[in-house]
Amino acid sequence: MQFLTDWIVVVIVGSLAVMSPGANFFITLRNSLKYSRRAGIYTALGLALGDLVHVSYCLIGIGVLIARSIVLFNVLKWVGAAYLVYIGVQSLRSKAQVDSTVSNSKISHFDALSAIRIGFLTSLLNPKVSLFFLALFTQVIRPNTGLITQAIYGITVAGIEFLWFATVAVLVSHAALRSRFLSISHWVDRVMGSILIGLGLRLAMTEHR
Repeated sequence: MQFLTDWIVVVIVGSLAVMSPGANFFITLRNSLKYSRRAGIYTALGLALGDLVHVSYCLIGIGVLIARSIVLFNVLKWVGAAYLVYIGVQSLRSKAQVDSTVSNSKISHFDALSAIRIGFLTSLLNPKVSLFFLALFTQVIRPNTGLITQAIYGITVAGIEFLWFATVAVLVSHAALRSRFLSISHWVDRVMGSILIGLGLRLAMTEHR
């Protein structure tokens, strides 16, 4: 009974955290619109895999060290911020598509591993994700909580992450929406780039508490 109660807490809190707009959302939106539905779904997979890394080291205690160490926190924070700014700058440099052939060429060169890598690094290099899992786990994990139960909690949040952003990718990459998007893709890409740069700068100003 206690497991079910705690698991429901994990599902509710995890869902609210995942669905709140942030870097993960805009990365998925960018890749889904700019490249393809497939790219968006693989980006979602990368985000979930990044979550699993956070879950793993939080469960073995490294997350506590990061939370308490200003140096480690700042290193992770600045690397993550720089990565988001880098992607944002790349988006700002986007140019108008001459024709659909160019667009299709870009899509074909954006493979699954590239999308997974972007999602994975976006999640992995965000110290806020680590702090979120630490905060969540301290509420539902007790001294007598088994390792399998702990793993279930972490996998649950990662699963929610993947399902939510895969759904976002499917919805925003609908043919009608993408066809309209392609005509103004460079402008939308620049808006996304500005948002990602803003998120990167916001992450850089995150204070260690």
